[in-house]
Amino acid sequence: MDEKNIISLIEKFKSLNLSANIDFDKFNQYAITHHSSTIEGSTLTEVETRLLLDEGVTPKGKPLLHSLMVQDHHKALLFIIDSIKEKKRITPEFIQQINSVVIKQTGNIYNTVFGKIDSSKGMFRKGNVSAGNSYFAGYHKVEELVKKLCSKINEKLNEISLAEQINISFDVHFDLVTIHPFYEGNGRTRRLLMNYLQLYFQLPMSIVFKEDKSEYFESLIQTRQQEDITIFRKFMYSQYAKFMSLEIEKFNEIRKPDKNKGNGYSLIF
Repeated sequence: MDEKNIISLIEKFKSLNLSANIDFDKFNQYAITHHSSTIEGSTLTEVETRLLLDEGVTPKGKPLLHSLMVQDHHKALLFIIDSIKEKKRITPEFIQQINSVVIKQTGNIYNTVFGKIDSSKGMFRKGNVSAGNSYFAGYHKVEELVKKLCSKINEKLNEISLAEQINISFDVHFDLVTIHPFYEGNGRTRRLLMNYLQLYFQLPMSIVFKEDKSEYFESLIQTRQQEDITIFRKFMYSQYAKFMSLEIEKFNEIRKPDKNKGNGYSLIF
């Protein structure tokens, strides 16, 4: 899937005007929360996620931590959706706000040479971190790198092509991986920042599907090792296309005449 095909798919998706449907928006938000939380370890099913967010029902036999993760992510998603009304610019403080909501109920206290760092407050890390064989920017560089990232984003927010808008949202997602500014919630925060930019450009919000977690992580690793952003873009194009294609397919199914009734339209739940 290349840029040209993605743009064509976006235009087709937007022509359906699915966002005019309140239920679509709600369930799309639930899907984003479910997949993003599952990638980070939540064991809640999509149905359990909906019951938790709709009715406050905590699933039996599942760790409370996982329910808290889901609740926090959904609140963070609503936060960025609300923030788009003001067309907020991207600042370090805004990114910290997203992170603080993402781990509001699950953050921990870290004892450092600079004192205690409460991760639930969206505070930047004050220690070096790694994941597997990957090492991230030194903690002393985090604040400056985040500032530079924000400046780079804000310079490109106006008067750019649709292809550039898509790429910026994906590139920021990747850039925040390398910086890894927080002790916790980095994955959810970077995906939400990507979603915020997509909303800013009036694009559909994308999902990184839980079943494609391995490919997702591999694309991040290969992009860093080869210093080639097109690797990650290609993966995200495929995820974007998968999401929009599934939604278009659902829409077309709903519009099919109900053969049993002869008239009207069938609804799929």
